[in-house]
Amino acid sequence: MTADQIAAKIREALPDAEVALEDLTGTKDHWKLRVVSAAFAGKSLMQRHRVINAALAEELKGPIHALTMDVFTPDEVAAAST
Repeated sequence: MTADQIAAKIREALPDAEVALEDLTGTKDHWKLRVVSAAFAGKSLMQRHRVINAALAEELKGPIHALTMDVFTPDEVAAAST
């Protein structure tokens, strides 16, 4: 599974999402994911992860073996960069 395919699945669930992926092993089955979306506002970390897990439910059964997630709102990103 490619980074573009994963990003597209996430954007189906979160159209405003900024998605960055890193293939951790070069085998396209272990990924580090960074998602920034206003839809995460007011959601706990667990709720944010559930949104991503739901968007990638089928992929997590097979092509994706491991997924590390960093999930932020735009405001959290802006606050961290100041």
